[in-house]
Amino acid sequence: MRKLVLFFGLIAFGMTASAQQSADVLNLTLEQALEIALSENPTIKIADQEIEIKRYAKQGTYASLYPQIDATAQYQRVIEKQTMSMDFGGQTQSIKVGSDNSFNGGLTASMPIVNAQLWTSLKVSALDVELAVEKARSSRLDMVEQVTKAYYSVLLAKESYNVYKRVYDNAVENNKNVKKKYDVGSVSEYDLITSNVSVQNAIPNLFEAENSITLTLWQLKALLGLDLARNIDVVGSLMDYEQTMNYGYELSQLNLEDNSTMKQLDLQTEQLQKALRLTKMANVPTLSVNAAYLYTALGNDGKFFVRDAWNPYSYAGVQLNIPIFAGNAKRAATRQARLNLSNIKLQRENTERQLQVSIVQYVNSMDTSIKQFHSSNATVAQAQRGYDIAVKRYEVGSGTLVEIDNSQLALTQAELSRNQSVYNFLTSKVSLDKILGKTENK
Repeated sequence: MRKLVLFFGLIAFGMTASAQQSADVLNLTLEQALEIALSENPTIKIADQEIEIKRYAKQGTYASLYPQIDATAQYQRVIEKQTMSMDFGGQTQSIKVGSDNSFNGGLTASMPIVNAQLWTSLKVSALDVELAVEKARSSRLDMVEQVTKAYYSVLLAKESYNVYKRVYDNAVENNKNVKKKYDVGSVSEYDLITSNVSVQNAIPNLFEAENSITLTLWQLKALLGLDLARNIDVVGSLMDYEQTMNYGYELSQLNLEDNSTMKQLDLQTEQLQKALRLTKMANVPTLSVNAAYLYTALGNDGKFFVRDAWNPYSYAGVQLNIPIFAGNAKRAATRQARLNLSNIKLQRENTERQLQVSIVQYVNSMDTSIKQFHSSNATVAQAQRGYDIAVKRYEVGSGTLVEIDNSQLALTQAELSRNQSVYNFLTSKVSLDKILGKTENK
């Protein structure tokens, strides 16, 4: 009775421990994994902070339109006074002028009224913010692609493990049957040795598949920004996405309207156009208003802080600057801006051509994966039937272990090929969605 109680107690303890271990594992769907990555990954945080940096820079540029008010103070100690010489009746007399100490302080203010170059720079700053926002969107698209592919890699690794696990289980089950036959003398020792070798050959693939699961999960954790010591797992299987393979793309309906790279190049082109205009505006006259209210004081030692020594001084006016010559620096800057604009246009044309090629490549890859899936799916059913027949033939003594091994190999290759075709389709679709600028994984 005590042994029975102890037995059931051990079972209960094992079930409790297993439940606790399962509770410690974070099971993630693809949507949950993407949500974590887009909120926790450092790359995304950096991109969001870059937007804020550009916005503050834009505010700083707009501040140039407002009056600039400064408090100023200056003190000078005269070491050697200036000497003034004057002619009095044919005789020259020299007099040292000035005070030992001088001080001036107060408020100065200035404000641009007409400044074409400043106004153009404001538009460039606004484009900086737009470009930062688009770069952040590009970072999100990259993260969605990387996380989704990593998620699918885990699913593929788990499917491969299941395949090799079935191979191992089949080998063990066949080995048991061979041992029974050998014990009664119905099969030779050669069959027993061959069966033992089949079991041993199945073990390395099983270990490798298990290690692949661990590695892909670590890669997924790194992308999600999670603690690498945290236990996670993914939900579902590759075959859950079988219905997705019924959805196709028409090349004529695909365009680069939402492609992030093209949008960035368009914004950069517009920036360079503004930059070219900015260099031209350097030749336009500027007009500004300025004013000041100051106190000045002059005095020798002992008289510097006397109240009567301080006198107010104020002024207000406008200032007109007309650029005339700057050593051809403005002409060189204009030519440089034109060359930069020409280069970005050539770069955009080349990038668009490469992206169009990538679209065709991914669409063709998806079509090929669909065909491979349907072919492999039919082959799996036939290979499974062939394996079952080979096992039955051996059991009744009309077949050989070679037939079982060959049929098992054909079944394994068919299952792996089917899983790989689903994985290839999904990863190609993710890459295509990134090029098309789609942020949702459907």
